[in-house]
Amino acid sequence: MAGTSSATTALDSATRELTRTVLLFSLDGRARPRPATSEALVDRLDFGRFAPHLRTSQAVLPVPVLTMTLTPEDLRPPHGDHGLALASADLLVLATPRGDVTLVVDCEFAADTAPDALAGWLADTCFERRGLRLGGRPLLDVVNERLALPTPLAYGQNVHQLVFPGGRLLRDLLSAHLTDDARGHILLNAIVYRGRMPAHRTPDAEGALPPNLRNHGVTLSAHGRGVSVQAGWAPHVENGLVLVAVGMISALAVLQRTRLAAFDTMRANERAPMTDSPSEVRSLISRLSAGVNELQLDLAFGVEAYVDSLLIPEMLMEAFQSSLRDTLGIRDSLENSARMVERLTSVISARSAALDAELAERDDRRDRTVSALVAAATLIALPPTLLLAFFGVNGTDVHDDRSILDLGTYGTAYALAWLPFVVLVVIGYVLLRRVGRRSGSLLSPPDGRPAPVPAPRSPSGS
Repeated sequence: MAGTSSATTALDSATRELTRTVLLFSLDGRARPRPATSEALVDRLDFGRFAPHLRTSQAVLPVPVLTMTLTPEDLRPPHGDHGLALASADLLVLATPRGDVTLVVDCEFAADTAPDALAGWLADTCFERRGLRLGGRPLLDVVNERLALPTPLAYGQNVHQLVFPGGRLLRDLLSAHLTDDARGHILLNAIVYRGRMPAHRTPDAEGALPPNLRNHGVTLSAHGRGVSVQAGWAPHVENGLVLVAVGMISALAVLQRTRLAAFDTMRANERAPMTDSPSEVRSLISRLSAGVNELQLDLAFGVEAYVDSLLIPEMLMEAFQSSLRDTLGIRDSLENSARMVERLTSVISARSAALDAELAERDDRRDRTVSALVAAATLIALPPTLLLAFFGVNGTDVHDDRSILDLGTYGTAYALAWLPFVVLVVIGYVLLRRVGRRSGSLLSPPDGRPAPVPAPRSPSGS
């Protein structure tokens, strides 16, 4: 499609003859790219002087997992072509290293493009994108058939459409904007808002202007939340802007998925009964921790990696990226989602600590029970052992004609065997009572006053 523009290689501006429209659709589902067999995006599209930056960051960039050159007559919006004639159409399915998928449909229109017709075409392909058909079949069915994924992809919530005006539309927009002609603002309103906002504009109605309007002399850049109008740029700049928008749409889709997954994790934690066995609780904690780890990876490598200017460190790209990021609210959403994940981590850590404390208490109770049983067995076994030793001695105090149960004869022996252990039990009981009373006096200060709370120490330790 670069052949439809003329430009000097040293310039980022150009004159485009055919209007180009790039449709970006976020898709629900995952498609893991295979770098060994996938074509690099920088080899697929012309990025001009931005190519060295992108080759350096190639491991981070989305990878085409499906490319198709479409027959223009086969691509049909749900309500017809609105009088527009497609000259060419390409389809790409891009997947990030994390498997997040964006569908790209790159179109060029033949002849002049009427703003009202273009606005209607944009509205159809956005709000009724599920009705897009290719060769008589739903477009996404064809894509899923070609990809043959275990779980079919579905349209997500996010759409962004980039319009690169050409021919008469380009000349009208640039000339009207340079002279501050109200007609140019009406055209922009019709395209940026897909014909869904009032197009009338007077010199006093500044609020009707599309947000983030910029004037670069021979170029024009304006965008809303769902549509960007980029006029007068060279093909490599157009492709750079498309890549920036792909990153923003993909990041927004990941944020929305992360938010829903965080709520699912919270509900799973709340529904889990505390009466489960320790092994079941430990298994739950492992599942929740694995889920939170995935959320953290999504936020780091699915969002943060695409919302700054590191991929294409150029002021021209950064201006559009920053403006679109603010319009989509990605920065605030990222901060809020990160806090939610941090608090989930804290909750899971607290459940893990409670489990460890419960297991430690159980082990302590078991150890005390075993110790008590050993002590009781020893206490019970020693006196009979002493008595058996006494009766087993061949001495004058043991009479062959007397029963060992004759207390009149052997009462003194029984008393000497049992009395020390009875005294030991009594002394232990008295000491334990004293320790219990002393602990109670420490926990409950006199006069019924609450126990003093020490003042917090300053960070310096003073």
